[in-house]
This record gives sequence, structure tokens and C-alpha cells, in this order.
Amino acid sequence: MNEPDRLFRTRPPTGPFVFDSDVARVFPDMIRRSVPGYALMLEGTAVAAATYCRDHTTAWDLGCSLGASTLAIDRGAGQREIRIVAVDRSPAMVERARTWLDDAGVSRRVALRVGDVRDVQPRNASLIVLNLVLQFVPVAERLPLLRRLRAGLVPGGALVLTEKIAPSPADAAHLRNWHASFKQLQGYSELEISRKRTALERVLVPESLETHHNRLLAAGFARPVLWMQAFEFVSWMAEAHER
Repeated sequence: MNEPDRLFRTRPPTGPFVFDSDVARVFPDMIRRSVPGYALMLEGTAVAAATYCRDHTTAWDLGCSLGASTLAIDRGAGQREIRIVAVDRSPAMVERARTWLDDAGVSRRVALRVGDVRDVQPRNASLIVLNLVLQFVPVAERLPLLRRLRAGLVPGGALVLTEKIAPSPADAAHLRNWHASFKQLQGYSELEISRKRTALERVLVPESLETHHNRLLAAGFARPVLWMQAFEFVSWMAEAHER
């Protein structure tokens, strides 16, 4: 059973944010109330699956957490004969994801694994999803990771990349304040928002729109399309064309 997120109401951050069993227990409530555009991100993931997934290929949900994007891929792919590989490095997340996917009746075509996305080498992939994951990867390792993912895509496949960005200095204050207002409207107190921000700042390193766009091109993707923005949260679809 999912619980309401009160983690930072009762405890100050004593270290960096970690996806442990406490976070896994409240994660559905936490992410819904913390990430504007989250529901649209999942719909876009389903659209990407409907557009790019093809028979006898694989789809990868990297950093799958509890499997919400995995379920979106399954829904979008419909009756196509694909195999979905879902990977997360948090055993607590994977354990709960397994229950979610079993309950949803999709586990028959999902391979769920504990692992670090930096160690993954997709093969025969028509779709790869990185929703709110790259921001936790050390900056120096982001381009090598994207190059490996690009190499694993079949021609005509695509990557969905969703990130929290570092906005331009001219927009930063507005977007930060609007995001804080969004979270307050979801019931978070200023103290909870501040404590969570402190914990996340130790592990989440956002970058600019331009940096992300240029890196996708450098990794070999063709014409990344920014299809969604909700305050500081953005998402691209980037295709893998024939080389």
C-alpha cells in the first residue's frame, strides 16, 4: 500500500538523498507532488512506445523506480511483440516495482533487474527511456552513457530523456519560486521543501537546455525534439537514424 510522503516533515537531511526503503514506500505520492508535468511525462512515454516500439525488439526503462514508465511503455506498445527491460539500482525500488508489475499483469514481458544504468548495454532496442535519471549520473559519465544507449538502438528507434534543468540566470528565480509554489499547493511545508532540496542538491546536478541538446547530438542522436516543459522539468524525444 502506498503511503503519503511525510519523510522530510519529521527528519532533517543528514546526508544526500537516497532511494532507500523509506523513499520507496512513499515514492508514488512524493513524485506526483514534487514533479510538475509528471503525468504528462508518462503519457509522452506511452506515445513514444506507440510510435517507436516494433515487433521483435526490446524497450528499456532505465532507472525505472517503481515501474510507472514501464507500465506506460507496456500500454503504448499494445500487442506488439516486444520485451521490456526495466533496471534500477535500488533493491527497495525493484522489490516494490515487482509487486506493481505483477498486480498490473504485465510482468510476463518485463525483465526487472537491479543494476546501475551506467553498466547497461541495451541491444536491439527500439525505445530507451531515461525519465529523471541522467541528472543523478556524474556529469563526466553522461556522454559515454548516451553514446552506449545510442549504439544499442535499432535504426528508427528513439530515446526519451526527461530531466530537471538548470534554467538561464534570467529565468532561474521565477522557475524556482513557481516550483516551490507548486509543491506548497500539493501540501508540502516550506520546511519540507527546504530539507528535501538540501538532500537532493548533494546528488542531483542539473544542466542547461543547450548542454543537454548538444550532448544528445554529440552522442549520435538526430534532431532532439523538446516536447514538454513544466517549470524546470523538460523532456526530449531523440531518434536514432541510420548511420
